[in-house]
Amino acid sequence: MRTPNYDKFPSVPVPAPHAADLWQGWAAIAARLAAALAAAPSRPRVIAVECYPGVHHADVAAALAAAPALTGATVLDTHEAFRPAAELDELVRPYLGGDDPVFGYLCTKLELEDFLAPAPADALRARIQAALTTASASPAPVLLVGPAATLLAPADSLLVFADMPRWEGQLRQRRNEVANLGVANHTLRGPLKYKRAFFVDWRVCDRLKQRTMARWDFLLDTTAPAAPKLTTGAAHLAALAHAVTRPFRVVPFFDPGVWGGQWMKDVCDLDRSAPNYAWCFDCVPEENSLLLAFADGTTLEIPSLNLVFRHPRELLGEPVHGRFGPEFPIRFDFLDTMGGGNLSFQVHPPTEYAHEQFGLRYTQDESYYMLEAAPEAVVYLGCKDGTDPAEMFADLAAAQRGEKPFDDARFAGRFPARKHDHFLIPAGTLHCSGAGSMVLEISATPYIFTFKLWDWARLGMDGRPRPVHLAHGARAVRWERDESYARARLVNQVSPVAAGPGWREERTGLHEAEFIETRRHWFTAPVTHDTGGVTHGGVQVLNLVEGEEALVESPTGAFAPFVVHYAETFIVPAAVGPYTTRPLGKGAAQAAAGHELATMKAFVRTRP
Repeated sequence: MRTPNYDKFPSVPVPAPHAADLWQGWAAIAARLAAALAAAPSRPRVIAVECYPGVHHADVAAALAAAPALTGATVLDTHEAFRPAAELDELVRPYLGGDDPVFGYLCTKLELEDFLAPAPADALRARIQAALTTASASPAPVLLVGPAATLLAPADSLLVFADMPRWEGQLRQRRNEVANLGVANHTLRGPLKYKRAFFVDWRVCDRLKQRTMARWDFLLDTTAPAAPKLTTGAAHLAALAHAVTRPFRVVPFFDPGVWGGQWMKDVCDLDRSAPNYAWCFDCVPEENSLLLAFADGTTLEIPSLNLVFRHPRELLGEPVHGRFGPEFPIRFDFLDTMGGGNLSFQVHPPTEYAHEQFGLRYTQDESYYMLEAAPEAVVYLGCKDGTDPAEMFADLAAAQRGEKPFDDARFAGRFPARKHDHFLIPAGTLHCSGAGSMVLEISATPYIFTFKLWDWARLGMDGRPRPVHLAHGARAVRWERDESYARARLVNQVSPVAAGPGWREERTGLHEAEFIETRRHWFTAPVTHDTGGVTHGGVQVLNLVEGEEALVESPTGAFAPFVVHYAETFIVPAAVGPYTTRPLGKGAAQAAAGHELATMKAFVRTRP
């Protein structure tokens, strides 16, 4: 058994002169905000705290108001300006897919302004002005806290953005701690709150975030409620500008599941008492966070999506940005069934169906790369040759009614799975990983768009049946992708690309219908890579799939050497250009003994 060296808390350094711009605890935070007001007497004495969905806005307001430096502040809640809940429910209804428990339609038209009621909003603005007039002889400020504070406060107010990584927001949804944007639906089931946040709340609030990020005076991190932290807007922007000049990792998060396994407990050094870990989101910038490291070693947590919004060209490269906009299109995650069970038997929608039904610009093409596999491990891929679609879906419907188990041996293609096998899964292909597998899933990012067809008669972690979408699935399956097709075109499509002293490069996919290209490098000596630069190249995502440790370096010293350990995913921004990987430490000892290390690299195909 290897000694765990997987870094669960990677960080990006905040460069000088901002490396000390950090304040911790409510007293220090309030004192810094009060000092900022005092230093700008021409500005309105208003502290506007814009709260991203998931932030405990009432707790933030109470904690700041109770701090000595803000004694006597007039505290106002932005929710006074929102439309009534019934109106908001009607406003977002077209995007929520009716009674569907999972799917809706991506909201591209609503702005946060649309959630405000004109008369109450004007009344709240009048209250702000009245408080400023009444308190003209007093230093006590107005403290306006909640979503849309940016829109309701006077234009030159002190702007604090209380940010929240989406993953932490989801955990709070599950615990019924937070509600959806503008409403008090705390007791709504977590999955339904997540659906509304995914399709509406995050889209709306991200548009405001993108418009205002350059104006933030401060960023407030309350991800750990008992340990709030504040930094300046300038420090936040400086850290983001630095991040796109070097390789970096986002903060992984782990979650249990009904099919979860035990492999990640050892390799990633997780809680051994937990029943299982099913997922690790190791590179999903829409959900993951970035840790910003200050000079004293203290870190502050922000959504990694901030980097995508602020520097899309430098991060993605112009060809990728031109195709996807400010979205990170590549996802790496782990699916652990070692000592667990099968994943759900499923299919992803073709691009045109995803666009028509859900408003997506692209769909979830994916692949399974096997980091580890038990002797009996299999991957279900494609349908059996000669399958009758009507017969298979009749069998699935009977299984869903509880009349019988789905006859997977009759209908599902099945392939042995071994360590370092790579299975390609273009959208429309039936698939699932079986028990006894550790999968590195390399895919496109819109990851909730999975049509489960059979879930092996299991209940979810909440004790409820997991949603199955047979009607969607029936319209999504590409029936020509049967077992013979999969064997010929989807299993281990490995071809040599290049080689040199101590290294060799292989193409392992993906399918021609998918926009992601994957390359595997085996090496015992340095390997040269190149993102191609901002103008002509694109972002690259890599994972060290074999070997204990490697070093990523700039041949010109453009960035500090970057250490990566086994199973860690790292991002190389397009702006980096040339870089090298070589064995390091225990990895170097392995290489000296003749054991090859390996990385899997994914990037967007931008030219033939």
